[in-house]
Order: sequence, then C-alpha cells, then structure tokens
Amino acid sequence: MAEDKKQAEESEQPETIIEAEAVTAEDEASSSSDDAGKSAGAQDAGDLAVMPDSYPDEIIIAPLKDRPVFPGMSIPLSFSDPTSIEAVGAAAEKYSGVFGCVKVKELNDSALYDSELNEVGTLLQLFRLVPLTESSVQVFARSIKRFRKVREVQREPYLVWEVEYLDDAKVKPDNELKAYMMAIISEVKDLIGLNPIFQEQLKLIVAKVNFETPGLLMDVIASVLTVSGDRMQEVLETLVLYERAKKLLILIREEIEMARMQQQIQEQISEKMSAQQKEFFLREQLKAIKKELGIEKDEKDADLERFEKRLEGLQLSEEAQKVVDEELDKLRTLDANSPERNVTRAYLEVLTDLPWGSFTADETDLAQARATLDEQHYGLKDVKESILELLASIIKRGSISGSILCLVGPPGVGKTSIGRSIAAALDRKFYRFSLGGMRDEAEIKGHRRTYIGAMPGKLIQSIRRAGSSNPVIMLDEIDKVGASYRGDPAAALLEVLDPEQNTEFLDHYLDVHFDLSNVLFVCTANQLDTIPEPLIDRMEIIRLSGYVLEEKVQIARRHLIPKQLQDQGFAVDEVAFDDDALRAIVDKYAREAGVRNLEKQIRKILRKISLKQAEKADVALRVGPDEIEAFLGAPRFTTEELYNKDQAGVALGLAYTSQGGATLYVEASAIAGNKGGFKQTGQLGDVMRESSEIAYSYVRARLCERENFCSFFENHLIHIHVPAGATPKDGPSAGITMALALYSLATGKVVPVHLAMTGELTLTGKVLPIGGVKEKTIAARRVEISTLIFPKANKKDFEELPEYIREGIEVHYADYFDDVLRIAFGT
Repeated sequence: MAEDKKQAEESEQPETIIEAEAVTAEDEASSSSDDAGKSAGAQDAGDLAVMPDSYPDEIIIAPLKDRPVFPGMSIPLSFSDPTSIEAVGAAAEKYSGVFGCVKVKELNDSALYDSELNEVGTLLQLFRLVPLTESSVQVFARSIKRFRKVREVQREPYLVWEVEYLDDAKVKPDNELKAYMMAIISEVKDLIGLNPIFQEQLKLIVAKVNFETPGLLMDVIASVLTVSGDRMQEVLETLVLYERAKKLLILIREEIEMARMQQQIQEQISEKMSAQQKEFFLREQLKAIKKELGIEKDEKDADLERFEKRLEGLQLSEEAQKVVDEELDKLRTLDANSPERNVTRAYLEVLTDLPWGSFTADETDLAQARATLDEQHYGLKDVKESILELLASIIKRGSISGSILCLVGPPGVGKTSIGRSIAAALDRKFYRFSLGGMRDEAEIKGHRRTYIGAMPGKLIQSIRRAGSSNPVIMLDEIDKVGASYRGDPAAALLEVLDPEQNTEFLDHYLDVHFDLSNVLFVCTANQLDTIPEPLIDRMEIIRLSGYVLEEKVQIARRHLIPKQLQDQGFAVDEVAFDDDALRAIVDKYAREAGVRNLEKQIRKILRKISLKQAEKADVALRVGPDEIEAFLGAPRFTTEELYNKDQAGVALGLAYTSQGGATLYVEASAIAGNKGGFKQTGQLGDVMRESSEIAYSYVRARLCERENFCSFFENHLIHIHVPAGATPKDGPSAGITMALALYSLATGKVVPVHLAMTGELTLTGKVLPIGGVKEKTIAARRVEISTLIFPKANKKDFEELPEYIREGIEVHYADYFDDVLRIAFGT
C-alpha cells in the first residue's frame, strides 16, 4: 500500500484539505480502476465497480449523530462516546487506521450504539489521534470510499461490520452529465456571491473543476452544504450519478434561497439602522438650530428651569432647601450622558414635587360635617359622635397632633367609606393604600438611593399624589401586615403613627425629614388580635359592630339600590323593592354584619331582571317578598332553633368573631360506662378547652353536693360538642353556656328555646365580663332571640347601646352562676 502511505504523508501537510485530497482521490480512483479493464468504459455512468482487495472486508464502525462523511475529504472528527473512543483506538492499533463512519438513522439518546444506523457509510483512513479531554478525542482522517453493510460481525466491545465497497464506474461523461455538472457549477457560483461562508471552500472547487470525475466533484460540493444530515445521507446513498446530480442541484438551490432570505433580512436591518441613525443626526441638528435661535433649550437647562419654577411656590425646611441647592448644583455640572445625572434628576423630581408648606383649609362648620356623615352613612350613631368629637377637637386646637383613628369591625360595615367621609367633612384631600400582605419595611420608609429602581415609601408617595401636606391618609387592613427577612412594616409604622416622632419622619429615599404631624391617619382593621400592642397604643380605637335588620333595609333603600340601579343601566325609579322583600333578602340571604353581601344579592336580582328584559320576557319591575326565592334560590339562612325543645343538655351561646357577632350551640351528652370522664370536640382552641374544663369541674362539684347526682358523673363519660366542627373556635365567653348545658344534662332540665347567654365562668362560679356586647346583641336580634344573659359587669355596656338595638330584648345580668340557673330554670 505504498500509494496509500504516500497519500497519508501528503494529508499531514497543513495546506491540504479539499484541493489536495480531491486530486489524491482522483489519482487513486484512476489507479484502482486500471485492473477493472477497459470493459468498464462500456458500463453506464451509474454502474458500481467492486473495489479490489486493498481494504479489509471487515471494518470497525463509528456512528455519527448529525452528518455523514463524503469521500474525497480530509476532515477532523470528534468522539465523546466511550465505545466510539475505544473503537477508534482499536482501528489505529489493529486495523491499520481504517474504520468506517455511518450516520445514525434513529438516535437512542441513552445509548448511541443502540441507535438504528444507515447501511451506507464512508471508509476513512486515520492519520492522527489527539486526546482532547479525559472523555473525548479528536481524529484527523481522510474519507476514501462508500461502503454498504453486508452483515454485523460483532457488537462487543465495539461494532464491526462486513461490508462491500461501492465506487463510481470510470466512464467518460456524456453531454447530459456534463450539462448537469455545468448547472451545478453555475449554481455554486451564485451561492458564492450570496453567502460568504462558502466562498473560500467553493472557490477552490470551482477553480479545479474536473468533468472527468463528476462523482468526486459532487461529493465535495455536497459536503460543504448546510442542509440537514438526512438530506445529505440521501445524496451519499445515491449511486447513480444522474440522480445524485439532480438531488444535489435541488439542495444547492434551497441553499441559495436561504442565502437570499438571509441577505434580505440583513438589508432590512441595515436600512432600519441607517434610518434611525439619519433620524438621530437630524434631530440633533434640529436641536442645535433651535438652541441657536433661542426657540428651545437643551434638556439640562429645561430640567433646571422646571425644578426652579416648582420651588417658587414651596416653603421648604432649611434642611430640604440645602439638599435641593446641592442637587441642583450637581445637576448643572453633570454630563448629559452620565448615569448619575438620571439618579439626581429622578431625586429632584420627587423632592420638588412634594407639597412643602402647602395645606388645604379645614372645614370648620361642624353642622356641615354632621350633615355629610349623615348623608353618606345611615346608623352608626356612636361612631359618628366619636368622629365629630375628634373633628371638634381638631378645629379647636388648630392641629391634629395625637389624633390617629383606627376603625375596627367586620368586613362590609363601611370602614373605608367612613374614612372618605371624614376627609369630605374636613374638606381635605383623601388617599388610601392597603397594608394587607405588606412584608417589606421599605414599602413604608422607602428604598435607599444606592439601589437601582429605588423609590420613596408609600407615605411620601401618598402625600405627593395628594398634593397637600395635610391630607387624610387611610392605612387599610393594618391587621394584615406581615413580616419577613426584609423587615417588619408594623415596626416601621410606629414612627409614622407616633405624634411625638412623625414631625420629623425620615424616608430612606428622600433622606430629608418631612413633617407628617398635619396628616390625619385613619387605619382600618377587622380585628385587633394581630396588631402589635405598641401600635394599638398609638391609635384611638373606634369599633363598628355591624348593622341590624332595620338598618340594613334603610341602607339598601338609601344607598345600595340607587347605586346598583345606576351600575346596571336602569333608571332611578325603574325597579322598585318592597320593604318586606328587602327584609327577606337580609334575613335569609345576607345576615352578615356588613352590607357587602346584601349589595351582591341586589345586584344579582337586577342582573336577572336585565336578562329577562333582553330575552323580551314579561318581568315585573317591582320586587316583592314572593319573588325573592325565584331570583336568589333557596335561602342560605334559617331561623336558628334548638334541635328539640324538650331535649336537655343543649344551650345557646353568643360569640364575637372577625365577621361580627354570631350564635353558637353547645351540646352535652352522657355515655354510660363503668367510669367517668370528659371529652370535647368542635375544633376548640386552648382557651375554650380550659373554659369547658372549668365548667365541667364547677358543675360536677356543685351537683356532687347532692348524693343522687354524684354517681351520674362517676358512671358516665361526658361529651361536650360545639357544632360547625370545621370552624375553629376560641375564647372564654362560652363558660356559662357550657356550664348550663352540663347542668341541664345532669339534672334533665331543659333550657328555654329563646334564651341565649355569654360570660366567662370561674371555678368559684363567678361570672366575669366579656367584650363585644353590641355585636352579640345584634347577632341575637338577627336570629330573633328575645332573652339574653350578660355578666353583671357588662350592664353599662348594654345600656349604652342605641334604643333600636335594645328594643324588644329582655336582658338579665348574672354575677354568679346561681343567677344563671335562676334565670334559666327559675330556681
């Protein structure tokens, strides 16, 4: 194999690759076909000639994932699969550097050698093996001949096939084949002009065109195209030269079309960039001309003039004035393209946009303030009085120092709207933002200017947007503030809501003290349990307990119905609601403390009327009690009654929740057994469990004084349950209710149906006071309970309730549990 050795030495020269190898392959094709005889010239150009025995019949196979290799090329190949690396090494040691490369047909990602391979590949002569890393090698080889798989000889440790070699027959090309070749060369020249990627490679091919070896020329051209590997494999497997020329021509034309599209896209981008550059230069020239003529100032001068104009009407503090002057001087010296200029400009935007020393005059007419509150809110007499007292104090002092309100009540009772009414009564600007879910201290005190995207805190933003230094700012949902690694917003609010500190509130972004003492802060919360005590200590608490049925009817008549009629596109008097219909809606569908659900039910009725009108159905425009169920479906609420009027061991209690007042039953049952015991169910909290244990101990101790009852507790397991087991419950105010249910169970005496109670019980039988008297009374009225038991210490709280809430309710006061028994059983 002297000739092969000579070719191997030539391929190691750096100036080879395509041109040198094309000639070498041509020479070899000529020499190897000499023995085939001149009879080969009589064969068709596409006939196959069997290679002589110069190359082994059995060769190692290395799969290729992406593209096949064409004969007549010197190429580098990289292998990272362990089996492929072992196979190439074995080829170098045992097979004289000869191996075959075959493109994968169906790839197996987990195991390359388990992939389905094409049956036609290319024989390569290995020149050099260079390790790249521990898991990859690079080989330099020359592709020689096509081959086809005959059979698989072995699979382990590497793949070996028995192959037959394929070659183009040595024939003199006829005119048709020459025509194909000339068409291919023409297309290649067009491709060279369109795509610079192919210029260096294809110029060598065009310069050394040899029509005597058309197959070799087509292989070399196909190898440099960028089409998919499967399309290239089709060319490799096409042994008839005419068919191969047709397929190659199609691929070259597709490559040309792609190159033209790429060129078109590049031209469009270049045109767009040129247009933008032209526009930029024209704008700059126009700006310079306007500046020369005095028509327009540059951006820096315009900013400075705008800031100075803003400062003319402001009364800045000495500290703020000093900072503004420094920042303006800095802005004058900074270059227009300096990043710091944008930071300084944004800072001055905020600093000069704040209403320094700008105040709105307060409305001093309390009669007008009372009229405003009465017009916008029905009921809530005690709340309005508290607000008017505060307003009177503010007007008399001339300042609001120390006045921070917190409106506490269930959802839908009008806390936010009351805040708006306070602002309207004082004729001040109003701004509201929610604290619910806030977990970042910077939301209150701002971000430091060293951070990208820094901005002032919500309070400074509120004052900036309100445009006044004395607005009414509502901090909504203050009970839902969270805490995280970014800080505790509730702690940051301590400075804001402290009258002794907020005169010099320091926002991290401003880094200048701002006086918040003229701002009237109004906070809202559903409950106080989650608000930190130091924060509660800084606020004046006003409770909104909710509304009774009569109040809800009037609110619906005066506010909700007119609003919904307008929202749903009805005329003011187009749809009428009877009072009985409104009572039915409140009683059966909207018993919540607030009126939000009542408004939803009214909206639902009006939408159903709209639908019927749209469908041209005959619909009454007056809503009576008989139509309510047809509009709203089955009632959500029914009047709560004891399950069995003759059943002992059941008592009705009153509770206070974040949703307002509520009624809840306490059931007691006895299970006969050899020993006593006590258990509780109903998702009771720790405090409520303790109350039940106190009630059990007290009742058992009291009844064991009588011989006939003592054995009852010794021989029965007592089970106490509070229904609605899915709802968590806690608090001490159910103590007397649990004790009365246990007493009723043990003695067999039945608790009256329309009796409800609340009060904390001690082990000595003392009844302690509770909270939420108004809410619990409203809950009792809502379910038509006529007789209540309150702790004696809560007598004053009940007597302070409005007459319309107390009307029709018989109230008894208990100092000890004996009073509860006397009221319930007359003993």
